[in-house]
Amino acid sequence: MNARHALLLGALMLGACDQAPEPSAGFAGLGAEAAAFTQVERGRPLQFPADHGAHPGYRIEWWYVTANLSDAQGRDWGVQWTLFRSALRPGPDEPGWNSPNLWMGHAGLTSPFGHQSGETLARGGIGQAGVEAQPFRAWIDDWSLHSTAGEGLQHLQMQASGRDFRYRLQLDSDGPLVLHGEQGYSVKSGQGQASWYYSQPFYRVSGEIERAGQRYAVSGQAWLDREWSSQPLAADQKGWDWFSLHLDGGSKLMLFRVRQADGQHYRAGTWIAADGRSQALRGEQIQLDEQAWTRQANGRKVPTRWRVQVADHGVDVQVEAIQPRAWMGTSFPYWEGPVRLKGSPGGRGYLEMTGY
Repeated sequence: MNARHALLLGALMLGACDQAPEPSAGFAGLGAEAAAFTQVERGRPLQFPADHGAHPGYRIEWWYVTANLSDAQGRDWGVQWTLFRSALRPGPDEPGWNSPNLWMGHAGLTSPFGHQSGETLARGGIGQAGVEAQPFRAWIDDWSLHSTAGEGLQHLQMQASGRDFRYRLQLDSDGPLVLHGEQGYSVKSGQGQASWYYSQPFYRVSGEIERAGQRYAVSGQAWLDREWSSQPLAADQKGWDWFSLHLDGGSKLMLFRVRQADGQHYRAGTWIAADGRSQALRGEQIQLDEQAWTRQANGRKVPTRWRVQVADHGVDVQVEAIQPRAWMGTSFPYWEGPVRLKGSPGGRGYLEMTGY
């Protein structure tokens, strides 16, 4: 890590919770108090395209894309593109080093040959990173996610690179945005912590991946998540398990479990029909059971095979990682990778697990 990255990492840790995260502040400090920042409250209707952009009053937000892809030989690939904004203090962006915004980008590539990841860090106010709502553009260094037509998120181009890999993909969707929870108000704990959360899960993808000097034409499906908050976790929540699943037949399923220290984990999700109609799922409708664990290169163990059940919608599947060692060795490390679904119905998707 060079000196610039070391300094930025220290600032990111401070910016995540106004001070270095305490052990009781939840994963990555996201359970720390944030009274000075705007709070997530019911009754605020989401507004587009404005909400595709940054929200300077809130402490943390992200733009997150995962893609399940196949090459000409039918082999599975997975791609992740993420941009995080963390604020040192609330308020609008300012030019130069007075900007309160800190930015972090993550890129992941899961291939038939293994898993690779990249990270880049930036300070706001100097043009190195940012997000514009209309037309939509998100960038950090030479990584970008931007609209190629229209005002919204229907048509995007996405590119990023890491050590010995890069990708450039076109994402196109004619499906609607999906608002999670109560019209985008997504509760994350029994104590009421929440975020604003919506998705575009209907992308068709085409493009090219380069790995180890070899190029591969790929196509498939992608899912974009947008989320922002000032305190998305309770102090006793240590991490989460998040599923975005493309089911055979065209339906989609988003599920998450936020793990609590007392074992009473918080669960919620969204059922998304093939035509875009959605229904919020309560915790008692969702069953998530770990079936097999994999030790990562750094010695941590994570569950890489699950049984997922949503009886009300006829879902009973085994979800298994395509590459069990898809560990993101980033500043705040976590597991993220593509999964296959076996059972009723089949499909593909992505799994993210933090706090292990």
